[in-house]
Amino acid sequence: MNIEWTEAIEANVRYFRNPLWLKSYFDHVHRDAGFRERWIAAAGVLDDRIVVDVGCGPGNVFATLGGRPRRLIGIDVASEALEHARQLGYDPLLADAQNMPLSSGIADLVIVNASLHHCNDMSAALKEAARLVAPGGLLVTDHDPQLSAWNFKGPGKWLWDLRLRLYHWAKIGFHASLEEQSVALASEIHHRPGDGVTRHFFESTLRPLGFDVEIFPHNHRLGANVLHGGWGKADFKYRLGQRLSSIEPDAPEAALSLMCRARRRLPGESPLDRQDVEAVI
Repeated sequence: MNIEWTEAIEANVRYFRNPLWLKSYFDHVHRDAGFRERWIAAAGVLDDRIVVDVGCGPGNVFATLGGRPRRLIGIDVASEALEHARQLGYDPLLADAQNMPLSSGIADLVIVNASLHHCNDMSAALKEAARLVAPGGLLVTDHDPQLSAWNFKGPGKWLWDLRLRLYHWAKIGFHASLEEQSVALASEIHHRPGDGVTRHFFESTLRPLGFDVEIFPHNHRLGANVLHGGWGKADFKYRLGQRLSSIEPDAPEAALSLMCRARRRLPGESPLDRQDVEAVI
């Protein structure tokens, strides 16, 4: 086991070590119908495929998507989360997403959901996930914050910081206790105003590795229409923060998340240029 024990990784482990927090996360995070519809549209069904879920946590993705994969490997740094995932059907592997002890090209599908922004080096984690994809296979990532949507400044940044107190006062989600709020936020090292992922990040990382890359900006809880150019509207609190930060809330650059679907080309296969990829969708 070779894990880089950063503050964010230690916070992630601490979060899932708490059984109440783990259960709440599993019950409520990424378990909605829109999530399932979007992922099935992007990745296809899991039946008879070798699937690696990087940063699987307690197993939310498989619990939501279902199916009968040939093999389902779940990778995480939190042993308590992995034990929960094992009970759902995962083969658990305690490992760092930036250095996974798996052979290259083993997977038909590599899933990286809401994981990159917890890693110290997002580029290294993305490259490591890409290494596992077999020729013709897919790498699909989602629920990492789009930098341009979260680049709050001035009054928008002040309001965004104030929300933490209001959420705690209202006992909303993981903000119910100050301890849980603090640990959860410490684990999200790249999910902060002025940080996040971009289209260029995915394309510049994955295209040189032999992938054709599609990027789908979207707001939360949308389904398959995301893959056909829909990005929806964010909740009022995000839109207000964006307007106060001179961000146009109805633009695709203001969509809160980026989904990336990348296919590793077969040997001898020509790359699709960006216009070809957009024509496909």
